[in-house]
Amino acid sequence: MPNAAAASPGRNPPFWVPTLYLAQGLPFYAIAVIAAQMFKSMGVANDEIGHWTAAIGMAWVLKPLWSPFLELAPSKKSVVVTFQLVGGACMGAVALALQLPAWFAACVAMLWLVAISAATHDIACDGLYIASLSKKQQAQYAGWTGTFFNAGRFISMGGLVILAGYLEKTRGIVAAWTIIFGILAATMVALGLYHAWSLPAARNAAGAQHTAAGIARTLKEVIVDYLKKPGIWVSILFIILFRAGEAQVQTIGPLFLRDAIDKGGLGLSTAEVGLVYGTSGTVAFIVGSIAGGYFTSWLGLRRAILPLILAVNLPNLVFWYLSTWHPHDLVIIGAALSAEMFGYGFGFVGIILYMMQVVAPGRYTTAHYAFSTGIMQLGFVLFKWVSGDIQAALGYQRFFVWVLLAAIPVAVLSQFIPMDSRVAQDAEQPGGEPEAATAR
Repeated sequence: MPNAAAASPGRNPPFWVPTLYLAQGLPFYAIAVIAAQMFKSMGVANDEIGHWTAAIGMAWVLKPLWSPFLELAPSKKSVVVTFQLVGGACMGAVALALQLPAWFAACVAMLWLVAISAATHDIACDGLYIASLSKKQQAQYAGWTGTFFNAGRFISMGGLVILAGYLEKTRGIVAAWTIIFGILAATMVALGLYHAWSLPAARNAAGAQHTAAGIARTLKEVIVDYLKKPGIWVSILFIILFRAGEAQVQTIGPLFLRDAIDKGGLGLSTAEVGLVYGTSGTVAFIVGSIAGGYFTSWLGLRRAILPLILAVNLPNLVFWYLSTWHPHDLVIIGAALSAEMFGYGFGFVGIILYMMQVVAPGRYTTAHYAFSTGIMQLGFVLFKWVSGDIQAALGYQRFFVWVLLAAIPVAVLSQFIPMDSRVAQDAEQPGGEPEAATAR
């Protein structure tokens, strides 16, 4: 029976599902959004920002490799609380690292620890949600998980980056970002302490298969089974290429908004970037995600996949427009970015459903979905890594043309990829998957 039925009111889902997924979203966006804006304010070049934020993001690529071993912990709650507290401590260490002479290397090292703890927390967080709620409750609160995860985006870009922009002008750049990471650290520690009381235990099962050796054997079996799926290499290439354009725009776009006009940027302040991206942009992304889900449900994934790819990539035209005409009106800039973020949210549904419905089904459905998301993140990291170098070589205007061209391979490949479930020839049907292999 789900632990959510425990007598303590604190263990009822409304008391912990929203805060649990807020705790998942905050560190993710601290890496994806706040760190890049901090480095830009500190004078780091775009190519260096792309390289190092991509390297930090490798934690989400590699997490499927250690996810099964979290079954060795006494409970999923213990893992969640531990890594919320560790993540908070590491964010506090970022604030301290800003005071050092070798601040950049120290910040990168601390942000890498934040990423490792956040990626590990993600695994236990999702596992606790699944283990503690019935299927009916999982469906009932599914919307809450996405909403409060994206609340992390709103708080990061629409709140903390705007606050950082104000503090940069009143307290100085170093002091501003020290305060921001201090706030993040305090928030994560407070959430960890709250969850030590409010979360259900979600104890891990004991058994022979839940030893390090047993889990290692299962992990090897999961990987071999994944690579034996018919047509898997074409699917892997498609998953990697899906985010080729979007990864580059999500990396360079906010930096373009900040760069001076004489360098080809729009010359916006830190606070103005937070305003246009973190408010209307975030709302547009959420609305687009919901609309994309209904669109795909209506049309079916096979027929919807090309329109979804176009939805992710064609709105990147707005960046070419902004880099060509350099408007100064925040309303125009905000409307353009909202169109791009709506398309991003609308089309991103395509790759999620492709991995879920086509690639993952088989003996180890959940584990194979986790591996697919890791491969997707690998594609994001690879294109994020090179984005700064390409922008430095081409300049902003031609870079945004390149981003549009980068979508052509995946659009063409979408007409040739397998669209039926990729079940290995000797695989059993879903349902026989060991618990140790399903940890995410």
